[in-house]
Amino acid sequence: MNLDDLPTAEFAFPGPLRDQLVAAILSGAKTTTSGLVLEYERENEPLPKVGRQSAVVDSDGRRIAVIELTEVRVIRLADVDLQHALDEGEGDKSVAEWRAGHERFWHSAEVREELGDPDFTVDDDTQVLAQRFRLVHTA
Repeated sequence: MNLDDLPTAEFAFPGPLRDQLVAAILSGAKTTTSGLVLEYERENEPLPKVGRQSAVVDSDGRRIAVIELTEVRVIRLADVDLQHALDEGEGDKSVAEWRAGHERFWHSAEVREELGDPDFTVDDDTQVLAQRFRLVHTA
């Protein structure tokens, strides 16, 4: 399998959080992820579809694994369920813990800069792209 032929899947920004998330993918602890639908809309990029394979990128920009989407849902932030939160593999024990961590990330200076909105905040009605995936290959 040639990982260079696949689109990339980048989790968080390069650094400790990405390293933690990639390790969780490789161990099998992380099988879901969440993103903001707004990010796709801003980039005029279509939402990913079930069956899409992507190369997981580490903090050094290396393509180290392949994941395949098995479920894609657009849901309100308030509707994220416990199973999705647990399957993100970040150690959260409740949806409230999961949401607090994701709000910290989405309200970070890096995300706000990427979105071009220094005051960006999420609320219950924010559209979240909830994806489930399986690990297909490791490099």
